[in-house]
Amino acid sequence: MGLVPKGRGLRDPDLRDRLYELLEHDPLAYSAGSRFIQIIIGVIVLDVLAMILASVPELDAQFGVLFSAITILCVIVFTLEYAARLWTVAGHTPRKGSALADRLGYAFSALGIVDLMAFLPAAIVLVMGRHATLAALGVLPFFKLIRYSPAMRSLLAAVHAERRALIGCLVILAGAVLTFASLLYAIEHDVQPNKLGTIPDAMWWAIVTLGTVGYGDVVPVTALGKIISVFTIISGFAMIALPVAIISTAFADEVRRRDFVVTWGMLARVPLFSHLSAAEIADIMRLLRARTIEQGEVLVRRGDAASSMYFITAGEVEIALPSQHVRLGDGTFFGEIALLHKTKRSGTVTATRKTRLLVLDVQDFHALIARMPTLAAHVHETARARLEETGDLAAAELAQVEREGTDR
Repeated sequence: MGLVPKGRGLRDPDLRDRLYELLEHDPLAYSAGSRFIQIIIGVIVLDVLAMILASVPELDAQFGVLFSAITILCVIVFTLEYAARLWTVAGHTPRKGSALADRLGYAFSALGIVDLMAFLPAAIVLVMGRHATLAALGVLPFFKLIRYSPAMRSLLAAVHAERRALIGCLVILAGAVLTFASLLYAIEHDVQPNKLGTIPDAMWWAIVTLGTVGYGDVVPVTALGKIISVFTIISGFAMIALPVAIISTAFADEVRRRDFVVTWGMLARVPLFSHLSAAEIADIMRLLRARTIEQGEVLVRRGDAASSMYFITAGEVEIALPSQHVRLGDGTFFGEIALLHKTKRSGTVTATRKTRLLVLDVQDFHALIARMPTLAAHVHETARARLEETGDLAAAELAQVEREGTDR
């Protein structure tokens, strides 16, 4: 099976381009890239689990050889992956520089450093034979999930976008720590010289108090010191709430932006919308909702009430009609005939592989074609062609609709 999805219209790439496509591009659900990602995630989970279990002396004594074998296997896999990324990145960067510049750019990028740290420290420790240190390094491969987790990438993007505000929060926190530590030192250093005899000692109290941890190992004993503690604790609530609010708001905005980009990309794969302006596409996006169905899953059944129209952005479905079976793939749509004629579903729709869909509900469908005549004409033309060529809607059902209309 080729690594370049069918229908892209590209010539067959050479080995490096094909490998880059496998490693770097966001894969479709049924592609080789998707399976590769599943393998890498499985190796990461296996490596981290082995590291954790190896820290238990009883388990290490019994399965130490197995844990070592797993670690060696994971190091080999991560090394080969890193080498492949380093080789294939040449010629695939926006800067279009030399191969050396492209490879150095990847090596010193955040993801490149994460990929390197996933195997290099463990390989060094394996050679040295320090198993305790090896167990401590078990968390490093976990950070490779950043590459494959949209949620983690969104969180990092949110933190990066609000880095100036977060740095401001740290400056405010440092100022609060210094202020309250100095006050308590001035009040209590004579009373508790062993605990608050210096400002650095008082800073420890200020940090744990502002952090609302309150270990209790250092507490004021004077009345004025306790009053300062009250203000410190109240200020601590603000110190915690401020960065949390900043990050949570930025994270929500980043998720909305990512969903917008994903939905826009999915719409771009549907030829029906290719002629629309950006404003019209943005208007349609508010009406559509994304849905994914697994291979073999039945989306609608013959005789069901028609409630939605479906656009296939990636995948394939089979429609079992009374007279034949029809398969539809990327960029096609279905379900419009039952909505136009206000009848029940004429066929059973089953996913032949994992499929991504955009769903347009019936109320939004009629509102959309009412205000977009060009789009409505295309939908009506497609529906008429399907009726003539494939019998997409059973004649008996059409007759039933006509009878109901006459009765009314």
